[in-house]
This record gives sequence, structure tokens and C-alpha cells, in this order.
Amino acid sequence: MDQKLIINNLEIVVFQRNETDYISLTDIARAKNPAEPRFVIIKWMSTKFSIDFLGLWEQMHNVDFNRTEFDTFKNQAGTNSFTMSPDKWIKSTNAIGIVSKSGRYGGGTFAHKDIAFEFASWISAEFKLYLIKEFQRLKEEENKRLELGWDIRRQLTKINYRIHTDSIKKNLLPVTITLKEANIIYASEADVLNKALFSYTAKEWKDKNPKLEGNMRDYASVEQLVCLANLEVLNARFIDEGKTQMERVLLLNKIAINQLELLKGNKSIKKLEK
Repeated sequence: MDQKLIINNLEIVVFQRNETDYISLTDIARAKNPAEPRFVIIKWMSTKFSIDFLGLWEQMHNVDFNRTEFDTFKNQAGTNSFTMSPDKWIKSTNAIGIVSKSGRYGGGTFAHKDIAFEFASWISAEFKLYLIKEFQRLKEEENKRLELGWDIRRQLTKINYRIHTDSIKKNLLPVTITLKEANIIYASEADVLNKALFSYTAKEWKDKNPKLEGNMRDYASVEQLVCLANLEVLNARFIDEGKTQMERVLLLNKIAINQLELLKGNKSIKKLEK
């Protein structure tokens, strides 16, 4: 879904492509020429400095960038006869930093935020500053929504946590035990669920993902977290029934596979993800 920035009553559309933010150059250009913003973009792209900047950006981010065509443009840039349009740049160089988006509403020329900020600087230093501030505000609000969604998803796993731990305490902990020994048993039972649902123990996952912070549950999908909440209740029941840890792992794994399949495409899950 497109988002909008508001700068001096001017709406600037932002959309995501491959999880990357692209800002409308067409909307930014309206600050200079409301009637014909495309001419503003063409004028900016035709300068030698802009060609150098766009080419450097592409070389840093785009393995398929056509450097041969870029070198031709670079040699021509700055001459009176040289002009560059977004479509010409994209088609000739396989550029990804600038894209054309069709549509009566929200269409136009868009650019990666690095390029959009540079274009805004060409419009005016003041406009660039307002654009950066407004974009930062948008990202902060977006992060808050993501954090709230993450917190809601994690709460799902806590709903039945007490049922699970009480069953462990009642059935698996000896009458007298040290805190360290108790923690080992609780961790072992947590790994029963981890192994059944994620196919890894906590240690196995950490060894496989040393650069990631937190644990595997922090990176779980909503479907997995819903399933985990259900497995906690079922594991507590299996413990009460006296099933061995191995029996429980195998049973819970079959149930997890079945539940995840059933939860795929669930409309309520999709709403929670949003």
C-alpha cells in the first residue's frame, strides 16, 4: 500500500518495491513546476553531476547495471545537446534506482530514497530538509506499528504458558530441587516444543543463526505462534498423561505439521499480520 508524505501541503507518494522505499520524484518536482513536473526531472537528470551520481549509485547497488551505456552518457553529459529522461535511463542502463510506475493515481517517476533526497536537494536545501524530516517521521510511525504487531504476536505464546509450566512443575519436577536444575528441566521442555514446531532446539537455532538477536520465536510467523500456543496446552496434557518426552515430541510434531497446513491462508491470521 502506498504511503504519503505532506510537505507544504504537497502530497508525496512513497511505495515499497522489494521491501525498499521509493519516493515520487514527480510529486517532488511539483514543488518547482506543478503543471509539468516531468520537465523538472529531465532537466535534473541531464546535468553531469546527476549522471555521475546516478551511475555511482547503480554501480554500488545493481549488479546488472550497464556500465557501457553509462560511460557513453557520462561522456555526453554537460553538452548543450544532451538530455536524459527517466525512461531512457532505465531502458538503456537497466537501472533500478529509478522506476516508472503506471496508474492515474500514484503513478509517475519514483526513485530510491537516496536518489530522491539528492533530487530534493537540487530543488532546494530547505525542501530536502523537510523531506528527510517527514520521511523519518513516517518510518518512526511504521516501526511503532511493527513493534505493536510483534508484541501482539508474542502475547499469543504467553496465553497458555502458565498451563504448560504448571504441568511441568506438577509432574516433572522432584519435590526438592535447585533453581539451576529446575531451569534445565524447563528449558528442556521448551525445546520439546521448539523441536516439534521449528525442527531446532534453542541451541541448534542459535548456532545456525549466530548474527541474529533473540531466539527463534522472535522470528516466527503468526501461524507458528498460534500453533505454539496450542502445542503448549497439548504438551501439558501429554505430560499429565505420563507420556515420555520422545513420545511427546513425535506427537506434537505431527500436530504442528497438520495445524500449520490448516492455518495457511486463514483470514483471521491475515488480519492479525496486518
